[in-house]
Amino acid sequence: MKLTVLIDNNTLTDRYFIGEPGISFFIESEGFKLLFDAGYSDAFIQNAIKLDLDLLDIDYIVLSHGHLDHTWGLEPLVRKYMESKLEGKVIKNPQLIAHPFVFQPKYVDQFSIGTNLSEEFIKSIFSLKLSKEPIWLTDKLVFLGEIPREFKFEGNHPIGVRKLADLEVDDYLLDDSALVFISTAGLVIITGCSHAGICNIVEQAKKVTGIDAVSEIIGGFHLLSPNVEQLEKTKEYISNLNLRGLYPCHCTDLQSKIELAKVAEVREVGVGLELELN
Repeated sequence: MKLTVLIDNNTLTDRYFIGEPGISFFIESEGFKLLFDAGYSDAFIQNAIKLDLDLLDIDYIVLSHGHLDHTWGLEPLVRKYMESKLEGKVIKNPQLIAHPFVFQPKYVDQFSIGTNLSEEFIKSIFSLKLSKEPIWLTDKLVFLGEIPREFKFEGNHPIGVRKLADLEVDDYLLDDSALVFISTAGLVIITGCSHAGICNIVEQAKKVTGIDAVSEIIGGFHLLSPNVEQLEKTKEYISNLNLRGLYPCHCTDLQSKIELAKVAEVREVGVGLELELN
């Protein structure tokens, strides 16, 4: 598997790309190509062009959850597809995979923080598969579906509300999910924001794959000024994984990275980073 970071809050030194608060990864595995999240704007498209990665030649689009910093880039991507069709270019029809709640409206103080495209509109552009259950994309790559909240120290605080018809409910981001790649060294966990909790995500990955060994974790860990209990228990959990590499980014603050570096090999992440894992 090869993973290329198209969007992160940071860019690598001497790599002249665009960064923004969000995530987008380009993943190639077993002859398949997929886009994991689309960031906030068209920046991931501009970065993909500089990296010579063809976003018209992908098999899957996977959304980690329905927040604006992971989904608003879908709009310029849709325009790119529509314009390419009008120009007669050969393009694939990727399948978009996500949790069924991903397109539900999300608000904080009446301000929309959810996706800006409707489920109905997306269906008119891409093949759409929404599932709470895990979906195997290849023999080695799986979308985890809905993540059980087994550890009570994480994934237990709502962010705004989601609207169901005329009903508003606290939003615990039940649509938050992740990808897992089975490498020769163990599981590679690929997250968006880890609203479900990074430890909960790893446990779900072990359950779905039947594999206990975890090799690397890359993505946002949603550790933004976490309370002492959450940070300490997360460190304890991570320390027991014996990881080869930990790549916290996006919604992981500096202090949390410093603390995690005490128990694991924390490595730098930024736009342009390329990871090759077998």
